[in-house]
Amino acid sequence: MRTIDDLQVTGHRVLVRSDLNVPLDHSKGAPRITDDGRVRASVPTIQALLDRNAKVIVCSHLGRPKGAPEEKYSLAPVAERLAELLGVPVAFAGDGGGDIAGDRAREVVGQLAEGQVALLENLRFHPGETSKDTVARATFADELSALAEFYVGDAFGAVHRAHASVSEVPKRLPHAAGRLVLTELEVLRALTAAPARPYAVVLGGSKVSDKLGVIRALLPKVDTLLVGGGMCFTFLAALGHPVGASLLESEMIDTCKDLLAEAGDRLVLPTDVVVADRFAADAETAVVAADAIPDGWLGLDIGPASTAAFARVVAGAATIFWNGPMGVFEFAPFAEGTRGVAEAVAAGGGFSVVGGGDSAAAVRTLGIPEDDFSHISTGGGASLEYLEGKTLPGLAALDV
Repeated sequence: MRTIDDLQVTGHRVLVRSDLNVPLDHSKGAPRITDDGRVRASVPTIQALLDRNAKVIVCSHLGRPKGAPEEKYSLAPVAERLAELLGVPVAFAGDGGGDIAGDRAREVVGQLAEGQVALLENLRFHPGETSKDTVARATFADELSALAEFYVGDAFGAVHRAHASVSEVPKRLPHAAGRLVLTELEVLRALTAAPARPYAVVLGGSKVSDKLGVIRALLPKVDTLLVGGGMCFTFLAALGHPVGASLLESEMIDTCKDLLAEAGDRLVLPTDVVVADRFAADAETAVVAADAIPDGWLGLDIGPASTAAFARVVAGAATIFWNGPMGVFEFAPFAEGTRGVAEAVAAGGGFSVVGGGDSAAAVRTLGIPEDDFSHISTGGGASLEYLEGKTLPGLAALDV
């Protein structure tokens, strides 16, 4: 496996695939980045290449445009934030169109001097980036490759995608893994190789089906698997409990029965939940036993007793992996379960990993210091697929 230290980049053009997929707020005129965690995480690799006098060309996706330009998904505000973090100008190669690696990009890249950096427009404005057509994907990869002499893969949050910039470009250029990807892999290997015991995993989020693979992969390895979020209601239904109007995957009930039977007391569910009469921040709420959810009410958070019980398990763990909120933390009445678990993970003395995605967003939204965790991943989906044991196209292309 090559790292950026193995590449002779001085004076050469280096295409860096970063993950700058940050949330933007468009409600007050000019778009505003509401969480710059992924931009900050991209800086060490870019800075290391600039320090070696490379000509750095950064590329990334943002959001889910459908293979055509959409102004709300432009990377222009990200270019500004990246420049602030690097302390140097960042030339933006966007022109409002979808010709990502075309004339405008070639012009900007051609003007780069050693130690300078440019950012291409959103890769997903080009249909070839995510196309299932191998010819279209290869054609776009050819265009991107023509801009550079080396490739560095540093977008851990995208390595589970077989996209042109992730899995095709490294086949065309001398390549290496970036600092962020190496850090993420080191952490994930610590969770899978020989984790310190006790090993506790906290899983939340909406659907059992989204987490089924990682549940099956981790169950034999963990001492305790704590389940919260919307997914817990399908498990509660599998126990025969009424779940009212809560989120329920009826087709997963039998699967949950099997998992409960296999796991025994290692799989822990909430004993109480916060319910609401409707899905709204100003809904009427109540705390009820997990086996007594009223008809028509929906569970939107784990309850205080469950939060305390989960926190006790986490506090006694030597290794902790947390992925997925415990409730609808965006609404204040349903944020306390997620807050309590997050604070317990942060305060614990063990090796603590936050599995990216909504969990990382919750940490920042709730104001919990990021330095209190051993690691906050930039890739929720990628982390889960790695823990499942899947081959990730972006890592395979980097020979990792």
